[in-house]
Amino acid sequence: MTKPLTGVRVLDLSNIIAGPLCTYQLVQLGAEVIKVERPGMGDLSRKMGADPAMGRKNMGASFLAINAGKRSITLNLQREQGREIFRTLVKDADVVFENFRPGVMVRLGLGYEELKKINPSLVYCAVSGFGQEGPLSSRPAYDQIIQGYCGLMSVTGTEETGPFRAGYVVCDTMGAMTAAFAIVAALFRRQATGEGACIDVSMLDASLVTMAAWVVSNYANAKQAPRPLGNESHSAAPSGAFRTKDGQINIVNNEQKQFEITCDVLGRPDLTTHPHYADRDDRLKHRKALRAELESVLVTRTGAEWEEAFAAAGVPAGRIYSIPEILEHPHIKSRGITRTFEKARDGEHDVKVPTLGFCFGGENFAIDRPPPELGQDSVDILREAGLDDTVIEALRRERTI
Repeated sequence: MTKPLTGVRVLDLSNIIAGPLCTYQLVQLGAEVIKVERPGMGDLSRKMGADPAMGRKNMGASFLAINAGKRSITLNLQREQGREIFRTLVKDADVVFENFRPGVMVRLGLGYEELKKINPSLVYCAVSGFGQEGPLSSRPAYDQIIQGYCGLMSVTGTEETGPFRAGYVVCDTMGAMTAAFAIVAALFRRQATGEGACIDVSMLDASLVTMAAWVVSNYANAKQAPRPLGNESHSAAPSGAFRTKDGQINIVNNEQKQFEITCDVLGRPDLTTHPHYADRDDRLKHRKALRAELESVLVTRTGAEWEEAFAAAGVPAGRIYSIPEILEHPHIKSRGITRTFEKARDGEHDVKVPTLGFCFGGENFAIDRPPPELGQDSVDILREAGLDDTVIEALRRERTI
């Protein structure tokens, strides 16, 4: 079946994660994504990742993760010839996407106001740390800076050890996914009205909005200042990570019934009528004592044994897996959340990339191109834009491409 974004062309000038992760979602949904990269360097993530040898070849592990399916053209936007070629590409584009610091594209003469003169229905999306406007808009930002600003670090860890950053680039990710959602919304409206759009995505805004459902709302509406609770839940007990015979297991009791079943599974039905634990609010007040009661039983069996027992009883519970462990889990393998390109790296090594986090029943959204080498599609893209080989060779000699 036709992919949802088939026929959509995206010019992607972005680097690292907040940009490329967004356009990776789009390319998997059928869009044609052209990475416009700086000659000789390209996306900064080409140098990043755990294997330095891969980085030296401009195919770092970090780059491989979120750039499959895309085409790559090198184009020096510091040169007028490069900017003119970009303007030519914009004529047939549906989306221009960038994550430079605010003002960079305007200074290049490639801001939205200029590009929409070329293509009035263009959807232009910019992702930045603090947004295109506001007192902080001109500041540089990476994920950890935004984690600190949005309050995430203030509620991560424990009161004794925090603040801590999250274990992955969560604010970059939220910026990317918010941008993908906004672009698809703008394209949907354009189908009906022909209108383009200028989308301003702030990583800080996106991160705060996702936290607002619980953490921010508890302060804004209930005047409860959030604090770090480690693995404990802010809203229910017993909920968190608990010691077993061979490690920890997560158990979540959001409902009274779940608490009662948990006590039955542990052979401690007496806890359900204890004056400190019978009521939800009382359990929160006495969570430490309740934890001790539960762990006195949990440490008698392994995490795997308890997980099976809780699952059979309908209680949400699960062991804590490492990344290598969960990638080998039969459930993950059955879901097909990774795609392997055989011998796609150096002609010797496989490349594994993530797929979408959802599926349309019975449809295959698999991408058919491994992550591109720097500039590997430059000639083809320029030919498609109407340039002949003589001009292309001159552009190469002048280092415009």
